[in-house]
Amino acid sequence: MKKTDWQLGMDRDITRRDFIHDISLASLGLTLPLAAFAGTPSGQPASAGTYYPPTRTGMRGSHPGAFEVAHALAREGKKFTDPVELGEEYDLVVVGGGISGLAAAYYYRKRFGADSRILILENHDDFGGHAKRNEFHQGGPMRLSWGGTMNLEYPMFSATAKGLLTELGIDIDELLEGYDFHYGSGPKGSPSIYFDAETFGRDELVRGYDFRAGRVDDPEATFERFPLSEASRESLKRFYTRRENVFEGKSEAEVSEILRSISYTDFLKRYGGLTDEAANLYIKTTHGYWGVGADSLSVAECIGAGLPIMHLLGQPELSGSGEDNAGGDVAMFPDGNASIARLLVHALMPAVAPGSNARNVAMARFDYARLDEADSPVRLRLESTVVNVANHDGGASVSYVNQGRLLRVRSRHAMLACYHAMIPALCPELPAEQKEAQKYQVKRPLILTNVLLRDSKAFDALGISGAYCPGRLHGAVWQVKGVNTAGYRHDWDDAGPVPVMFWGSVAPPDASIPVREQHRASRALLLAMSFEDFEREVRTVLDGMLGPAGFDVRKDIVAITVNRWPHGYAYDYLDLWDPEWPEGQAPHEIARRPFGNIAIANADAGADAYTHVAIDEAWRAVGDLTV
Repeated sequence: MKKTDWQLGMDRDITRRDFIHDISLASLGLTLPLAAFAGTPSGQPASAGTYYPPTRTGMRGSHPGAFEVAHALAREGKKFTDPVELGEEYDLVVVGGGISGLAAAYYYRKRFGADSRILILENHDDFGGHAKRNEFHQGGPMRLSWGGTMNLEYPMFSATAKGLLTELGIDIDELLEGYDFHYGSGPKGSPSIYFDAETFGRDELVRGYDFRAGRVDDPEATFERFPLSEASRESLKRFYTRRENVFEGKSEAEVSEILRSISYTDFLKRYGGLTDEAANLYIKTTHGYWGVGADSLSVAECIGAGLPIMHLLGQPELSGSGEDNAGGDVAMFPDGNASIARLLVHALMPAVAPGSNARNVAMARFDYARLDEADSPVRLRLESTVVNVANHDGGASVSYVNQGRLLRVRSRHAMLACYHAMIPALCPELPAEQKEAQKYQVKRPLILTNVLLRDSKAFDALGISGAYCPGRLHGAVWQVKGVNTAGYRHDWDDAGPVPVMFWGSVAPPDASIPVREQHRASRALLLAMSFEDFEREVRTVLDGMLGPAGFDVRKDIVAITVNRWPHGYAYDYLDLWDPEWPEGQAPHEIARRPFGNIAIANADAGADAYTHVAIDEAWRAVGDLTV
């Protein structure tokens, strides 16, 4: 029986709602200062001394107040005219305070001089973009988690990315020494899958099974517990015990073409013998990892994601990558790549966190009141949504909305470090071909919801560190422990307060439509969800999964932070949906071309959702600027 909101604890007074929750476009004013949120002339919040966004809970990511102005501009065609001239002039104005924007400011000073005056404008209430730090203090000792980009895929780093990390003092070997996190596959407890009653008819937690790596301890006993039809259970048993090459006799080129032209779930049904019901269990395995379901990814792409298939291609192993987690070979900070953003901010503005370095940055408290000081050569202005960037009088002009005021600054150069699909609205004078290319790259929605639990006793009693959840909104859930780096420590044997992360995306209502339309449809669903919708979801899952081990859903949830990213992962080109363009003619290559005194830096410009790509593109974009 479905539980009521009261039974789930929706009435409980937990730390979950932000002060700016439910702020609307109308309340922003757009033309007049909003008294309750009025800032100083520089744009910093009036209470900057106590202003510390990493501790905010409730709706984060694209939080209320961060996107309304941009939506008015890009979706509703609102005109922003007659800005107030602030009289501020810079060498560079950066649009976007994510890692690419911060890296662009860093590289600009290296190329044009350390005395260069730089202003970074960020529409959110914190810097870092998707590299979001979630900091919890409600349960006692500080607990950290990440609210967006998390991994450092160091084997893929270019010389440029490696060089930046070295200059920031980051040592990958040191990070690896403190890294003991495996995305729900250990080290404490076995991998598991959770079937929920609402979707599958009963709550069932099955241990000893890893959907991603394809490992199963005992196929006969394991799949017999799955709440599926007998035909589906039998198809899974046969699939996992087969060892053959279904393409025997075909050339390598022929096999490659097949693997790039069929979706993973279609392959499971056509060649793997799975029923529709059984094959559909795999759809959300790639949601958080890729931002798109395995039903819209090719077999070749899912081999790279480590999903089980190799045993049908003449190999003894089940999975493609052989990795235990969603990231492959990675290193990590305890707040994800927020530490890189923080180290970049510190490099640009040392006064915000004196004494900080890569070995202690996880424990450093940054002084947000010092981000936008008039006498600093580099300034970072939060809650400032840019609405126009133009070449002007041998330089550039940048107009933005801050605290309901339309303001304008001037600069020698401008750097667009926001996502591509927004740029046509910001810079309407761009060539038509470039604007069309920018619109092609539709970002993929992403959700990371962090829930602070009073303790980890229920997880420990069940012998799990997380679970795959094929029937729920978030495809995966896991405890966040074991990233003991940069001065922070949270060991697996600590049974006290623990962040639990729910990771995934929003399934599109129709997975047969073009993938970019899928992303737009998923985004609309995500934006329509309230914080209470997310709260109800995580409470339902935790109650069903952990309740049998003594978890009290009404008492054991301490805080909830929803990191909502309607524009999440950068758009990379997919086998099933995108053509192969001639060199130099792919949308991202056209979209990133410099325009007068304006250059473009972001992960979209590299058509890949990786932090090192954002860094590489920042370096390239600074090189595009004329001396």
